[in-house]
Amino acid sequence: MKIALAQQNYHIGNFSENTRKIVAAIREAKAAGADLVLFSELCVCGYPPRDFLEFDDFIRQCESAIDVIREEADTIGVLVGAPDRNPNRLGKDLFNAAYFLYEKEIKGVAHKTCLPNYDVFDEYRYFEPAYSWQVFTFKGKKLAVTICEDIWNLGDNPLYRNCPMDELMKQSPDIMLNLSASPFDYTHVEDRKAIIKLNVQKYKLPMLYCNGVGSQTEIVFDGASLVFDRDANLVGQMPMFEEAIAYYDWDGAGHFKQPVIHQAGTLPDAEFNPAVLEEHLCTAEIHDAIILGIRDYFTKMGFTKAILGSSGGIDSAVTLALACRALGAENVRAVLMPSQYSTGHSVSDAELLSKNLGNPYDIIPIKNIYDSFMQELKPAFGDLPFSIAEENIQSRSRGNLLMAIANKFGYILLNTSNKSELATGYGTLYGDMAGGLAVLGDCYKLQVYALAEYINRDNEIIPRNIITKAPSAELRPGQKDSDSLPDYAILDKLLYQYIERRQGPREIKAQGFDAALVDRVLRMVNLNEYKRNQFCPIIRISPKAFGVGRRVPIVGKYLS
Repeated sequence: MKIALAQQNYHIGNFSENTRKIVAAIREAKAAGADLVLFSELCVCGYPPRDFLEFDDFIRQCESAIDVIREEADTIGVLVGAPDRNPNRLGKDLFNAAYFLYEKEIKGVAHKTCLPNYDVFDEYRYFEPAYSWQVFTFKGKKLAVTICEDIWNLGDNPLYRNCPMDELMKQSPDIMLNLSASPFDYTHVEDRKAIIKLNVQKYKLPMLYCNGVGSQTEIVFDGASLVFDRDANLVGQMPMFEEAIAYYDWDGAGHFKQPVIHQAGTLPDAEFNPAVLEEHLCTAEIHDAIILGIRDYFTKMGFTKAILGSSGGIDSAVTLALACRALGAENVRAVLMPSQYSTGHSVSDAELLSKNLGNPYDIIPIKNIYDSFMQELKPAFGDLPFSIAEENIQSRSRGNLLMAIANKFGYILLNTSNKSELATGYGTLYGDMAGGLAVLGDCYKLQVYALAEYINRDNEIIPRNIITKAPSAELRPGQKDSDSLPDYAILDKLLYQYIERRQGPREIKAQGFDAALVDRVLRMVNLNEYKRNQFCPIIRISPKAFGVGRRVPIVGKYLS
């Protein structure tokens, strides 16, 4: 049996475009002689549709799309993901479903059992778990179809009603087919392989796993669809961050004809130090995930041009380079806004960067704007000394200039804040925290430096001085980040333990961190939740990003 995997990039709620892609892939698979084509989870409507699922019209459009797609499933079997109505009065109104289409009919529907309800997932809000399981018989073979559910090896967990594969194994299936929408993060690629391999070893069946690709606001899906034979050899992995169709000739038993065998990887070390990023994580994957995140955000929203403030610092430099790669340099406008506290090399470094990239840029000094603010505020400020108030006036002046140009010319403002700054509150609301999309908001400072080195891997795009100089907001004379924050090599590792690993102060101190420093940093993180709550969407590349996947109270006192 020749099986096709269609790894595609869908647009939530864009039924006409999603259906067009699915139909085109079915026709291509038929032309290639495939017997069966497998798509990803909720491909008909796009994943995650969230509260769109509460609109009856949205579900009707899903059903109409299925009717169009099944007309193409004449001589080929098709597995697509879409919501399915729950006919019972008890429970949720919908199932997360896989439709098996053949001979222009709906031959069967499989429902998702293990509904994720953690991090960015909230499927229990919308879907009812499956309560029956049935293999699909196709051309003399029994197909065990499941949906994502990469926690099958935890099937004995009492939190789950049933493990779908344990139930399906009672019907003696010949192969496992999985429709997935598994997001990218820099620990999950190998994690995913390892979990799927465990399931192949457990059930002793070959498995084809079709993952979606593309970005939906903050969540990036990396694709990287997988095929394992019954001996748990990795037969094939589809490309990351790209649409593709691949074909696998299954022998009807446990193997694939002339497979290219690779061994699945192992889980990365949870104790990694972000300072040695290249040793533990793939910077290239993070780079490509962010590029896809920017490109899809603009394309799917109908935007074409971006603007950002270019300060001559590392964060704005990396953001600008990534945006130019994603959107084309001609579509990214940089604005240099020096103040009386900016160093001369900050302007020259930022100019050189734009010349290297070939993007348009403007220089708009803010000294006169700042002086005007100070003149008008003098009666209120009196003779009080220079403080954070004056620093924030500079930052908000820059934010106003950027938004003015964005509004005038139809640009989207890209935010340049990194995760270390967002975590500790080292940013100004309505100033340097303004923006429509945060490019580096899930990258710690040391990861930003690693990205800069990766961008420069072939030639010097980001000027060396931007990478080597001490980071500074340049809002007062001689200011350095180190005046307010611990060294990033220490700070990032501490933050990783608290944010990604959810370690409390006692556990972090037990790792050897200075106790006073732990208390200080964790207090900064917790007190600045109100800022992050007003922040723009962040492209997610870590296992725990700020935003929809991290929900902590603004006024909570824990660890404060």
